[in-house]
Amino acid sequence: MKKTVIYLATIALSLVSLTGCDSLLNVKPQSSITEEVYFQNEGDFEPNLTGIYTFMRNFANNVTYGIERSEELIAASNSRFGVAWSQIITPSSGAVNYNDWYRAIGHCNLLLAKIEPFTFASNPDAKKRILAETYCLRAYFYFHLTRIVGDTPLMLQAVVNENVPLLPRSLAVDVMKQINTDLDEAIKLYKSMTGFSAKTYPSKYRFAYGSAQALKAEAKLWSAKVLGGGAADFNDAITAITEVEASGGTLNADFKNVSGLRATANPEIILSAYFSRDETGGNYGLNALPFLAIIGGAINLDSIPYAQTSTTGQGAYQISTQSRALFAANPKDKRIPFTWILERQSTGPKVAWITKYSGTKYSDDRISDNELIIFRLADVFLMKAEAYAALNNVTDAVTYLNKVRVRAGNGDYKGTMTKAAVEREILDERGRELFFENKRWYDLVRFHKGSTLDIYTYVPNLIGKKTPLFWPLNTTVLGANSSLKQTEGY
Repeated sequence: MKKTVIYLATIALSLVSLTGCDSLLNVKPQSSITEEVYFQNEGDFEPNLTGIYTFMRNFANNVTYGIERSEELIAASNSRFGVAWSQIITPSSGAVNYNDWYRAIGHCNLLLAKIEPFTFASNPDAKKRILAETYCLRAYFYFHLTRIVGDTPLMLQAVVNENVPLLPRSLAVDVMKQINTDLDEAIKLYKSMTGFSAKTYPSKYRFAYGSAQALKAEAKLWSAKVLGGGAADFNDAITAITEVEASGGTLNADFKNVSGLRATANPEIILSAYFSRDETGGNYGLNALPFLAIIGGAINLDSIPYAQTSTTGQGAYQISTQSRALFAANPKDKRIPFTWILERQSTGPKVAWITKYSGTKYSDDRISDNELIIFRLADVFLMKAEAYAALNNVTDAVTYLNKVRVRAGNGDYKGTMTKAAVEREILDERGRELFFENKRWYDLVRFHKGSTLDIYTYVPNLIGKKTPLFWPLNTTVLGANSSLKQTEGY
């Protein structure tokens, strides 16, 4: 990815931010600049689409919703935890203002509306690809949001004037239907392109056929367990994952390359959010990266990835004892050195620093600039194992579980071959394999709804609490739209 692309994205968003949907509650009319200058020719759509991807990166870089409510993290030397981690969430403290999600969705709606009259006569496949990516992005934004707040308004039309609909929350099952509709349309568009190949990845930083299928699989697992979709959705997830497997990825032989290699050179990556020191700054890994002043005197200092100052590393997170315990049965698990390292002082062990997403060591400092993984093959293998186990096909479930275990050096699963035991092992394996990849809270909710565990006794900060699994809406959001109702439980 060149700086030119980022520049185009900046231009695109500076233009589209003047139009579309800032939120369902505060939408500005379409700008005359956009009407007169933008979306006037076929070349306007590609930079616009590139700009929308910055929202995907922003959501991938927010661990409040995907990690902090789980059991993965505890405070290190410089804690920055808030209400998500403590599970003390109220409509006035930590509640969701879904402005950014609907701004992103609004940009998608506007592009879909504006591109319709253009024929792309010289390259009709370009229009198909732009449409397919936009449908995937809208599906991703809605899926991300519905996993956080559950029922949420469905807005599908472009907002081009001051007549802004103030919509009520749609049921999560209806939101999921729209997610599937968008993904099916995207998949159909990809397959209709000249010379279609499932193995074509024009960019692993953008949606393609394989990543559309990966998103569909994850959505189907959520629908199956959380929304009561059952066997039909599990089977749909398996079918989608079979298509992902046909898209040509392979596991890295060495686990250190999972987050250490950029997507362009990483055969395991299906979809990734781009980061670079010079273009985008650091990612959420900087919260876990210690800085020199707080680890001074460590006996194993040279083995600890650290930043020079609290500007580039904040030392806020460490891996929890509960997450470390998942590795206890196999202390030689090859993932451990690339998951955490125990700081050792002369007085004994201290902090267990996270080593996944430890960034790049430059001549002047270490910077958390790893690309953030959205989908990779090991994740998809474990999703397929989960779907098979839910259908009580434990033999095929273990086959896919073992694909991940063997790479870690742990050999085949030798445990009890019952549905309950295999499902718990799959959840634990996801905890080991996907630690700190912004998946854990969603995994726990899904397996809780599937009766694999009780999240209220498993997550330490939920014990003794009745905090709902979905987030409340911000009081400002509710006050501006009388059609909305608060999330159940608040």
